[in-house]
Amino acid sequence: MHVKSGDTVVVISGKDKGKTGKVLVALPKENRVIVEGVNMITKHKKTMGPTQPGGIVKYEGPINVSKVMYYCEKDKTGVRIGHKFLSDGKKVRVCKKCGEVLDK
Repeated sequence: MHVKSGDTVVVISGKDKGKTGKVLVALPKENRVIVEGVNMITKHKKTMGPTQPGGIVKYEGPINVSKVMYYCEKDKTGVRIGHKFLSDGKKVRVCKKCGEVLDK
């Protein structure tokens, strides 16, 4: 997958197009990510005793990873990601637009 947990991404299609948020969870086997504040789902929860009250709960649902792009702070837009090997042999992700190394 081209994004990891903790990356800032921008949604490029769907009902939340244009929103940016942080990747909370990456699910590579399902090819999906959960992004903060995107694809909000409403669930009606039943009361589970005195400690867990019921009510309407909102939380983020997973979206397909193909609907998000990495958000480059330098370019202030969604960018494609490439890979490059450093001189010490380490493989890192780089911004295709500005060439900045994304992995620290």
